[in-house]
Amino acid sequence: MKLKRLGYSFLLMLFLCTACKEDVNPNYQTEALQAEWMHQSMKQLTDVIVHDIFSPPQASRIYAYPSIAAYEVIINAYPEYRTLEGQVKELKNVPKPEAGKEYCYPLASVHAFLVVSKAFIFSEEKIEVFTKEMLEQFKALKMPAAVYQRSIEYGEQMAKHIIAWSGTDNYKETRTFPKYSIPEDPAKWRPTPPDYTDGIEPHWKKIRPFVLQNADQFVPDPPTAYDMSKGSLFYKEVLEVYAALEEEREDRVAIAEFWDCNPYVSHHQGHVMFATKKITPGGHWINITALAAKKANVDFMKAIEAYTITSITLSDAFISCWDEKYRSQLVRPETVINEHIDEEWAPLLQTPPFPEYTSGHSVISRAAAVTLTNLYGDSFAFDDNTEEEYGLPTRSFSSFIEASEEAAISRLYGGIHYGPACYNGIKQGQQVGDFIVGSLKLRNQIN
Repeated sequence: MKLKRLGYSFLLMLFLCTACKEDVNPNYQTEALQAEWMHQSMKQLTDVIVHDIFSPPQASRIYAYPSIAAYEVIINAYPEYRTLEGQVKELKNVPKPEAGKEYCYPLASVHAFLVVSKAFIFSEEKIEVFTKEMLEQFKALKMPAAVYQRSIEYGEQMAKHIIAWSGTDNYKETRTFPKYSIPEDPAKWRPTPPDYTDGIEPHWKKIRPFVLQNADQFVPDPPTAYDMSKGSLFYKEVLEVYAALEEEREDRVAIAEFWDCNPYVSHHQGHVMFATKKITPGGHWINITALAAKKANVDFMKAIEAYTITSITLSDAFISCWDEKYRSQLVRPETVINEHIDEEWAPLLQTPPFPEYTSGHSVISRAAAVTLTNLYGDSFAFDDNTEEEYGLPTRSFSSFIEASEEAAISRLYGGIHYGPACYNGIKQGQQVGDFIVGSLKLRNQIN
């Protein structure tokens, strides 16, 4: 009988030990390495940027810091990749994981991305809800509780470090700088219809770049001198804008609307005003980055690599472009045409509230195209469905460069830029992209 009781006791202890044992999936590390975690997180950030209506330069900054946080975490699982510490300006003492401890680096990386994202936007609850959903998906992988908690803590540690570093880029200080002062000079930019909004980000050149040596490293040739005498070169450029849609109108309208990427288009009907929110130019290229990564079927690490270098490039390209915009301060076609040619004329696209030269979309599109070409090659064809959710059909391109050239010329077709802003903007973007590709060494060797 005593032996029987001992047998029962042993079975009870065995049952209890089995019940208390953690249900761990032995394949959780492999299953965590899904690039889709990152794609979903980036799309959520884009949706919040659209919802909160950030300007194009601001949006580029918002994409860059979370991407860097995610990158600095995930490279701990990939020794062939290099830290950005010492490669981007003033990034120092990046937190390291505890030696000898196990982490789920994709979890820590996504968490760092979302924590930094939340610090940069207004609609924090949208990021919070999404974060909870993502964490539940990671929990469903059934990793050890200690690994889960350790990974979350490391992600938060990295996020706090990157947020603190972002606070030294002069963004907060520029919030208090004076507004753009409207000059008397007819050659200089003035607010345009329908809202006559103040010039956006006149001090953006004072934001710390990530890789560029300074904001004026790549100053383009100056714009054509303002001269409204008939026969002058500037007058011809004005007429080119005025007549841009007289030929191949249907095709040109489609191109202009596809690349509009105006985050806030206001509509006025009588006494009623309403607005349409859209993706920013930088957001469009972030989505192209996602499309390329998915088509190439890259892994988690290479997806973050692409997002990181592209977002850094977009941010520096905006700084370079805005430096020129508020140097030349060139008047927009809408103002000139209304005053000298046709007071009833309106551009196809709503004129953005900042000076004309150079074209922001031209600069940032070519810069992003250069970085993506470096990753995926010269002839990487893709179908760009970025604008489908805004009611526009997919457009197909044989390369990133081709897409950037269409983005540039779209500004002329849309009536918001003269030709030189587009052509010289491409040159400026090429210089920015080439410099960043040549400066950032993310891998010890190209696989």
